[in-house]
Amino acid sequence: MTEIDIALKVLDHQILDCDGRRCGNVDDLEIEGGAGETARVTAILVGPGVWPQRAGWIGRLASRIGGGRRVRVPWDDVAGIEAHVLLRKTARELGLGRGDDRLRPWIERIPGAHR
Repeated sequence: MTEIDIALKVLDHQILDCDGRRCGNVDDLEIEGGAGETARVTAILVGPGVWPQRAGWIGRLASRIGGGRRVRVPWDDVAGIEAHVLLRKTARELGLGRGDDRLRPWIERIPGAHR
């Protein structure tokens, strides 16, 4: 079992799928383990549905604007931790990056967006 400082190395870091696609940030973590037990990360939580727990009324407002969706990525799907969190599967397989997919046609119209 590997020990890492999850607050420093995982939380709020960029997520890349197995193809190198950026597909969100780690918004929260699901952790198991009670008093006297070893804590263990079981999943990454991503999306606006997580924001109210971390950012109070601003998070609630942003969650409403963002649609309130939350994606749970099992920790077993994490391939590695570097300056980002690398996943073993594609964003599509895990249900990540949907907001990017919806906005892509609009963003591609912006001059210089293809760089």
